Amino acid sequence: MAMQNQERSLRLRHSLGSRLKLRHLTLLQSLDRHRSLSRVAAEMDLSQPAITKALREIEDIFMTRLFERTSRGLTATAAGLAALRLAQVTLADVESTAHVLTAIDTGLIDRVRLGITPQVPEGLLNAALTHLLGQSPRVAVLSKEGTTDELVAALSAREIDCAIGRSFDHSVGIDIDQEPIYEQEPCLLVPARSRARLARGPLDWARLAELDWIFPPPNTPMRRTFSTIFLSAGVQPPSPIVETMSLRTIETVLRQLPNGVTILAKDIVADLVQRGGCAALPYQLSWNLPPVSFFVSRHMAAHPTVRSLATAVRKAAEAPAFRAR
Repeated sequence: MAMQNQERSLRLRHSLGSRLKLRHLTLLQSLDRHRSLSRVAAEMDLSQPAITKALREIEDIFMTRLFERTSRGLTATAAGLAALRLAQVTLADVESTAHVLTAIDTGLIDRVRLGITPQVPEGLLNAALTHLLGQSPRVAVLSKEGTTDELVAALSAREIDCAIGRSFDHSVGIDIDQEPIYEQEPCLLVPARSRARLARGPLDWARLAELDWIFPPPNTPMRRTFSTIFLSAGVQPPSPIVETMSLRTIETVLRQLPNGVTILAKDIVADLVQRGGCAALPYQLSWNLPPVSFFVSRHMAAHPTVRSLATAVRKAAEAPAFRAR
């Protein structure tokens, strides 16, 4: 049996290496997206028999069935999911390489795709961009904003190379490294006009739960932290009236809702308070937010520009002026 498995593995490697083309991977993604041979045929301006024949060819290359026909259309098998993962990674690498070559043609020497969460400290963002834009030869920068969960998914799909976000409280996968670089203290933020009223009395999470809460989106490290705070106090987490990571949206909501409240990092709160309209409640919270971390896809970890970027961000976070905020 072991000998048979080894022989099959060798034949599969040869088949994939000698016969698999990018057009096959593109077709796999279309089939997964549309789950219909006829819709894929229409999209590609081909006949359905031609798409059926092409799928048979791909399954012959992979030496197994990749899709099953169900009442809901085409559904990827376990092998099909593995093939789709290969298609996603390979096509993302091809697109990235095309952008790098285009950048070289225009006088740039490299391209870095950086993910950023909306609430990353401004000092870290400035340090990252200053470092990248100050490279010689010049480096092209693609910036993608999203929640930590979205950025981790983008790293897995090789849509970005690295990211600055909140530390993941569970595994990010074997193909991603995360390094905590900065701890932030939490602070309750409310409308400036309501500060005196909402600051009366000791900290009471049951009373706070009755206010109009702004929560981070579901399935993010910050959202899980919010829920843990209330549950640890023996209080059911409130249903948020707004879910967002956008600081601009938070500011706008707090200007409109006299009972609005959220939790942000103390250094971010200081910036919002300085602009007016918002105020911090004078309670000392006894825990920290999920650390700000630098994430990198392992296939890019040794890349000189990405490696130097990680060092620049780490040094910025360790600077006394930054820590004093």
